[in-house]
Amino acid sequence: MSDHDQVKMVPMNYDKNRPKAPNPVKIEDLSLRDGHQSLFATRGRTEDMIPVAEMMDEVGFWAIETWGGATFDTMHRFLNEDPWERIRTLKRYIKKTPFSMLLRAQNLVGYRNYADDTATAFVDRAAANGMDIFRTFDALNDYRNFETVVKGIKAAGKHFQGCICYTMTEPRMGGEVYNIDYFVKKAKDLESMGADSICIKDMAGLIAPYDAYNLVKALKAAVKPPIHLHSHFTSGMSPMSHLKAIEAGVDIIDTCMTPYAYRTSHAAIEPLVMTLLGTSRDTGFDIQLLAKINEKLEKEVMPKYKHLLDDSKTSIIDINVLLHQTPGGMLSNLVNQLREMDALDKITEVYKELPRVRKELGQIPLVTPTSQIVGIQTVNNVLFDDKNERYKMITDQVKDLCYGLYGKTAVPIDPQVQKKALKGYSRGEQPITCRPAEVIAPELEKAKKEIGDLAVDMDDLLIYAIYPVTGKKFLQWKYGQEEPPASVQPITLEKVKKRDALVKKALAGELVEKKKEAPAKSDNARVFNVFVDNEFFEVSVDPQGGPPVINIAQSALAMPAAPMAPMAPAAPAPVAAAPAPAAAPAPKPTPAAAPKPAPAASGKGKPLNAPMPGMIVNYAKKVGDTVTQGETVVVLEAMKMENALPAPASGTITAINFKSGDTVPKGAVLCTIE
Repeated sequence: MSDHDQVKMVPMNYDKNRPKAPNPVKIEDLSLRDGHQSLFATRGRTEDMIPVAEMMDEVGFWAIETWGGATFDTMHRFLNEDPWERIRTLKRYIKKTPFSMLLRAQNLVGYRNYADDTATAFVDRAAANGMDIFRTFDALNDYRNFETVVKGIKAAGKHFQGCICYTMTEPRMGGEVYNIDYFVKKAKDLESMGADSICIKDMAGLIAPYDAYNLVKALKAAVKPPIHLHSHFTSGMSPMSHLKAIEAGVDIIDTCMTPYAYRTSHAAIEPLVMTLLGTSRDTGFDIQLLAKINEKLEKEVMPKYKHLLDDSKTSIIDINVLLHQTPGGMLSNLVNQLREMDALDKITEVYKELPRVRKELGQIPLVTPTSQIVGIQTVNNVLFDDKNERYKMITDQVKDLCYGLYGKTAVPIDPQVQKKALKGYSRGEQPITCRPAEVIAPELEKAKKEIGDLAVDMDDLLIYAIYPVTGKKFLQWKYGQEEPPASVQPITLEKVKKRDALVKKALAGELVEKKKEAPAKSDNARVFNVFVDNEFFEVSVDPQGGPPVINIAQSALAMPAAPMAPMAPAAPAPVAAAPAPAAAPAPKPTPAAAPKPAPAASGKGKPLNAPMPGMIVNYAKKVGDTVTQGETVVVLEAMKMENALPAPASGTITAINFKSGDTVPKGAVLCTIE
């Protein structure tokens, strides 16, 4: 059989009722999850999915990805939406097409491994709420982290899709670590675990077309479950890789609707439909229906989110991903973090340091949460290390990785880095070799006692158990204990139109209305000297024709107008010939809600400053406690990774300026030690 025998031409027919192809490529749509996660930070709201939901149900997708990944985090943290409600709501509109979710194995939808009781309950509730296909991956490809969740998926009678995270150590597939044998072995492991399908999860768009062909061929020959290819567009190769994978016999391809496609997202479905039309692998999709869905997304949905799109680059392709292998979403996070720290000029150093950190941490694939683990540690190294010492500020997650709490790495972690990370580590300084969850104590009962009656059911309890700080805040919003901030409220299309009109006026120079010309000064004008503190103003007052007109003739310094109750200000008249200083700058508009300003240090004691912007997870100490230099005082979350900040000096905590859940800027005085 030749390379092209898998795709045969059949009589051309553009009609939506054209004969079904003998072996159509199945398509999973990712628009409602990975699409908006990749392009606009997972900020897509449920209300903006409903307008297209019923039409998408008619397309004939193998599945629609609606949940998982970062949606659970973003919904409760930034959108004031109950994550569980999204599944239930969309199920009322999408009744025929199965729902798919991205499950981070024992990480669930968080950034660490959770206890078995939490994992079991989560899978049970996801299935009960309406999830059909559990796309399950582990960032280290350590399938011991699958054991608990797979039992739950099978017990619920749902589809278990096992993933192999695709990564490389060379420009193309091969080498000593990530080669064909590695991926085939992983596929066989998944088959033995009962995988209903196997997904090649190419999170950074690294798979080259001919590598895709060779890998799919090898997997189809080695295992029986259907093979699914998930490849981001980031490098620009995915459409070509899709075609070569289809030639090799791949069963399922991931795509997005065009408005949610390309850049760091996925290739669009419409070009693929037209490419395969009239072949033995024709999708059978109605291109006119797809066009209607796109029109609604383009006109009614995307305008609400365009301000979140990254318009800093002209190109839709980032070829640099082939060098640093960092997924697009992580790259934008790194850029934002450096910008907030006034260190964007360090981005080139970050790119250089990242492959080195990845190698030292076991050559791990870069996907959530390992992309964050490697990325944030890289930033810390660039900003805080010096020529005498590396890894001066190690995140808690790097310590957990070195301990084995995420699983086994593809190659051993650098022993010196591991030793330094585990020095004084709370669980012990010797790394484990067992399944990570075996050393994690049950969590749900403890979480239930902590949250109390605020969690009214298991769904609420899981929100808190997975996200204790932001989850509690969301539940307080949900049940009316706190007023949600304006920042989590949705934006309407009417507001978007007003905003766009304002921008248009500003660009046209029409934002400030032209001032009317002052009337000619009459003979009735009287000159007054006005003194404000030590400043002198000379003004002319002309009572003729209504309210007086005030002319500022001269002043030693530009000052606010003096309080003169009887006189209402009007349009300014021409300034007198006498020289006057430049006017004071116009007041700036009030900015949107920002992190709390850093409290000023009192001058007494030693302040502990935030080394970076972030969110307070908790204080390990309270006012009045004594601490020794280097002892952890506060845990600060930055880009979803936790940093245990040490006491800068020994002494007594005399002031704590924030509380758990507060967002703080770089340099904020978190506490004072005397």
